[in-house]
Amino acid sequence: MNPEQLIEQISHRAILIRTEAGYSQDTMASILGISKKTLVQIEKNRTTASWTVVVAIVALFSDSEIIQSLLGDAPIEVIRTISHNGLDRPKGKTLGGKVWWKEIRGAKEFRIQQNMISQHFRILDKEDYVWFSTFDETEVFERFQELTQSKQ
Repeated sequence: MNPEQLIEQISHRAILIRTEAGYSQDTMASILGISKKTLVQIEKNRTTASWTVVVAIVALFSDSEIIQSLLGDAPIEVIRTISHNGLDRPKGKTLGGKVWWKEIRGAKEFRIQQNMISQHFRILDKEDYVWFSTFDETEVFERFQELTQSKQ
């Protein structure tokens, strides 16, 4: 997934996300820091949200069933992965991927998981901390090999 795809997906679901949260257009626009007119244009599919607005929607409504159905249980991780073109640093403890993730490979202290919804990959250590995240399958296997080789 790239920024343009995410912008399109979230923009098309903006009205559903707002409705799910139980907000009026005025309230939602205020929360997002945009005008009601802009929100109406997004909800009527006359325009798409800006990247900043999409990030705000995902961050502020990350517990939304609509967002989770699109991005899985770690929507902020997906935003970070897209924004930083992959995460390459130890970052945040996870719950270990028991629900939305499938194990791809494990060796030594690390394992690769793939999100069943967003299809992005991540590398976790044995304590469930994220070390790397990307949408690129080749890249995740390369980084996995580097991590497992460096721990010998």
